[in-house]
Amino acid sequence: MDTMTGKKRTDYCGTFTSADIGRKVTVAGWVQRQRDLGALIFIDLRDRTGIVQLAFDDTTDKEIFEKAFSARSEFVLMASGTVRERSSKNMDIPTGEIEIFVDDLRVLAKSETTPFEIVENCATSELTRLKYRYLDLRRPDLQKNILMRHKITKITRDYFDENGFIEIETPMLIKSTPEGARDFLVPSRIHKGTFYALPQSPQLYKQLSMVAGFDRYMQIARCFRDEDLRADRQPEFTQIDFEMSFVDMEDVLSIGEGYIKRVFKEAIDVEIGDYIPRLTYKEAMEKYGSDKPDTRFEMELVDLSETVKNCGFGVFTSAIEGGGSVRAITAKNAFGVLTRKEVDKLTEFVRGIGAKGLAWARIAEDGTIASSFAKFMTEDEMNAIKEKCGAENGDVILIVGDTKNSIVLSVLGALRCEVAKKLDIIDKSKFNLLWIIEFPFFDWDEDSQTWVAMHHPFTSPMDECLDYLETDKANVRAKAYDLVLNGIELSSGSIRITDPELQNRMFRLLGLSEEESHAKFGYLTDAFKYGAPPHGGMGIGLDRLVMQMLKCETLRDVIAYPKVQNASEPMTDCPSVIDTEQLDELAIKVNLPVEE
Repeated sequence: MDTMTGKKRTDYCGTFTSADIGRKVTVAGWVQRQRDLGALIFIDLRDRTGIVQLAFDDTTDKEIFEKAFSARSEFVLMASGTVRERSSKNMDIPTGEIEIFVDDLRVLAKSETTPFEIVENCATSELTRLKYRYLDLRRPDLQKNILMRHKITKITRDYFDENGFIEIETPMLIKSTPEGARDFLVPSRIHKGTFYALPQSPQLYKQLSMVAGFDRYMQIARCFRDEDLRADRQPEFTQIDFEMSFVDMEDVLSIGEGYIKRVFKEAIDVEIGDYIPRLTYKEAMEKYGSDKPDTRFEMELVDLSETVKNCGFGVFTSAIEGGGSVRAITAKNAFGVLTRKEVDKLTEFVRGIGAKGLAWARIAEDGTIASSFAKFMTEDEMNAIKEKCGAENGDVILIVGDTKNSIVLSVLGALRCEVAKKLDIIDKSKFNLLWIIEFPFFDWDEDSQTWVAMHHPFTSPMDECLDYLETDKANVRAKAYDLVLNGIELSSGSIRITDPELQNRMFRLLGLSEEESHAKFGYLTDAFKYGAPPHGGMGIGLDRLVMQMLKCETLRDVIAYPKVQNASEPMTDCPSVIDTEQLDELAIKVNLPVEE
């Protein structure tokens, strides 16, 4: 007989304290575990807020006691009773001082044995857990992540609202502009043979919102990019997007910094300093070999080109003569960790990312040097390298040279992080933020042998670069800026071009004819003819922000229903084959490769 008909939950499981002793309450949730001690039964009941212990003894109604006896893990229960002090307290949980002595119990749903145990830090393979994601999401650690994401989103909306921003929803079905990453395409049933695209960002619509006079726009926007996945990347993601009129770069950075300080303080009680450091793109590359450097450890790059330009080692001299450079990093106190075997692994690592090889010198505690190149050098030349690198006994010097300076920098930037992991010198308690500014406007693409836009083509060049846009593309810098946190790019933004003539000039420089640029972006340049205010903004990756704030290893830990490495979702088995009738209605024929 159902003795609880009409009763409603009064409290969440994890909210009780000793102040609640004596209260009559009703709770609901899932059975974490049941402990049968004969005359006593205890059930740990779990909901999204935590666990509370339900107690039953020989004074409990027989029918209620039998229900408790039959309860198994993941049964859904509703229980009423009186909060009382626990005789055996558990201070490992917030509700460990109390329990609920149950006088009414209802089994709302039974559960089969789950494919894995619903516990924190579950050891079951991620693929299995994603197949049953609705069970995986019951785990307290994942629930905490999703609840924190909700809190961060709430703080975000409050902050931007308080600073005069208007939340505007931009379309999800837009015109395809295949620049950068691939678009996800959506066929039109009404306009057969034509396609919408899912937005890679709300970029053009937010700029048009500035032309429309809304002055300050924000949106927590869903974005889509058909690209390969990594730990910090998904085909669909969420972006905190904002745009401002009548501003320069300092205004945008100020709003961005204010937001970051606010969200860190209110969400996880972390104080961000008054000033977030800034480096130009050039400074970041020269110092760290990356435009998103992890500054939680030192190990800066050292330029050895002048030191070794006349040495006897041909690998070094030929790199410099070919217009490149020779640079190094010094791993402090690494002699015992970076053994010859480990250095060989690092050599294979750099070869895998574009280097021809790795020169090295291991300095023992007694000062003796084992090196891959010392036999080609004089003692003075080796000492000069040690001095330039700031190397001491017990250190290891790692050197890369190439005729392409970009390869030297990027390889050493990646090697720097790899070595730091091996040495375990990354302080994971830190949140090191850094602005990267003055990005190159153009980037040379080796495959197409052309200059392409490093950011999107609506980014404004710096004023002093306008006179040599056509003549010296390599030295054109952009009014662009990224926010980096612990080696991961959190946001990207820029001051936009609002002069239609300059915008068309940029399109021409990027190889777009007047017809092509008008077909793709004519609605934007046409809008600029009707009075476009100066404006700029940025997009902050919400998924990455939450992942970093919670120190998670992957975005999948902060997204409720993520995709896996091959862009599929194991739980629903999508993407999936579409019925022929649906394809016919869309006038689409699937042309699959023939299996041999």
